[in-house]
Amino acid sequence: MMKWNKWIKKYSTPCMWVACGCTVAAIVAEKIQPGVWITVLYVSGTILAGFPIAVKAIQSLKFKTVSIELLVTIAVAGAFIIHEYSEAAIVTCLFQVGTYLESKTMQKTRSAIKELTAMAPKTAIRITDDEPEEIDIDEVEIDDILLVRTGSQIPVDGYVVSGTGYADQASITGESRPIARSTGDFVYGGTILQSGTLRMRASRVGEDTTFSKIIALVEEAQDAKSPVERFIDSFAKWYTPAVIVLSALVLVFTKNLDTAITVLVLACPGALVIGAPIASVAGIGKAAQNGILLKGGDSLVTFAKTDVFLFDKTGTLTNGYPVVDEYIEYEPDSLRYAVSLESCSDHPLAKAITTYGKESTVIPVDDADTEKGKGMHGTVNGKTVLVGSLKYMTEQHAELTGQMVSDAKRLSSEGCSLVFCSVDQKITGLFGIRDTMKESAKDCIRELRKHVNTVRMLTGDNADTAAIVAEELGLDGYDAELLPEQKLNLLKDLQKQGHIVTFVGDGINDSPALAIADSAIAIGSGTDVAIECSDVVLVSSDLRKIVMSYRLANQTVRIMYENIAIAIAAVLFLLTGLFAGFIHMGIGMLVHEGSIMVVILNAMRLLLYKEK
Repeated sequence: MMKWNKWIKKYSTPCMWVACGCTVAAIVAEKIQPGVWITVLYVSGTILAGFPIAVKAIQSLKFKTVSIELLVTIAVAGAFIIHEYSEAAIVTCLFQVGTYLESKTMQKTRSAIKELTAMAPKTAIRITDDEPEEIDIDEVEIDDILLVRTGSQIPVDGYVVSGTGYADQASITGESRPIARSTGDFVYGGTILQSGTLRMRASRVGEDTTFSKIIALVEEAQDAKSPVERFIDSFAKWYTPAVIVLSALVLVFTKNLDTAITVLVLACPGALVIGAPIASVAGIGKAAQNGILLKGGDSLVTFAKTDVFLFDKTGTLTNGYPVVDEYIEYEPDSLRYAVSLESCSDHPLAKAITTYGKESTVIPVDDADTEKGKGMHGTVNGKTVLVGSLKYMTEQHAELTGQMVSDAKRLSSEGCSLVFCSVDQKITGLFGIRDTMKESAKDCIRELRKHVNTVRMLTGDNADTAAIVAEELGLDGYDAELLPEQKLNLLKDLQKQGHIVTFVGDGINDSPALAIADSAIAIGSGTDVAIECSDVVLVSSDLRKIVMSYRLANQTVRIMYENIAIAIAAVLFLLTGLFAGFIHMGIGMLVHEGSIMVVILNAMRLLLYKEK
């Protein structure tokens, strides 16, 4: 049987298309010029499409399971006995096409684990007797002293013992800007040291590092996240044996083999097999036209049931990079001095300032230097210019007036990072810098709240910034300063309370939550890992597409269930008519194929869907 499984896996799809070609050719030719060769085409199509179905039926019997494949196999055999070759071919081809479409739309890639593993640090530089030595990451032990240079990955979790620098921790904490790290600060393995040089003491190595735990969490979550059991399979648990028993009873009481086989043929649920997958494919196709990638029928069903939406902040609700939100000038030419000095730095806050003042004329700078974690200083046009934090200003004896203190408090309360500029120890300007909200965020939140109970934000950023974002967007609440595992635990708590949770994110740190969520949405501009973990991917960063995808998912699911109801109603009508005497094989086949056309046309309505 294993040999046949390999054969089916390799050749069933091409055989299916050939079988469909034979069947369509036979149907067309039958209308033009009937002949024996048409029967050959029907039989060929039945064998090519029916063989994989028969193998699956036999396998299910080995596990004492009566599957839908068994009913199809028996019905096809019966159709052969009473010489209804066209019905046999049509039933097997429809079943195979339905199964193919469903498997393609429901297929979920597991490359997220591979992507994460590829991102994990491979080597480290260990300091032994003041000599640096590159070693494999698996050789790092607790309390080893490691050297981390600019641009390299921090190899493991630990504490800085000397040096200063800026670490991009977005992959772990989701923070929107690099964080200053110096002696005594904790650093995460897998994050990037953007500037500076550090010596660190390893405190968590191997599988105990935060990055490794993220990989493990994604793997565990994806293993636990089994797809919703297909309705057809669960339906077959009672439908298939019921039809077989009914057919046997008909044979016993009527002594008429043709009638018993007709029961099997007419009860074979062709419309049921094709109805749900074709609706799923139509919905997915319509979504794709609008820049929304939906990853399958099961995902659609779960997504449509969502009653809680959870959003990451940085890069999801916000743009993910700092910009100058407000600039206050206290002395003339302050902006030009600040832009000139900051043009010597590639720090994200410096880039925000130079972008803001791009129309300013840059003055040559002498002796530009950086004070790690504080700011920059240099000589511009013969004047000593400083750009940096309030602490840096006070250290350099630049005093704030009452107005400056008031401005600083206001900008800080609005969630801005404060950057001051001073010229010759006199403060001349103040920049309020923050990660800006996406234009579509407010519309998205407002519309979602019309459909679901709760819309919250989970972020690794600080509580003050989170509170401002939550209030500005009208969110139902927020949780701040969260590590990936804490996000995951909050999500699980909601699930334990019976909620269907959709998580929206874009970063590596979001991937465990994306994987364990009932439904997950990734922003297309996010990381590959986040995208691979998700059920819905937005090609653009327009968050209003989330609302459209949610409404479209609900419409698609409604049509899927409508198609199932139509298919079941058609079978009940056929069987009732057969026993009442007003349905025979010819009319029955016409109704049977008609029901298939109805479910296909019903599904095609999704292609006309328009967002209100």
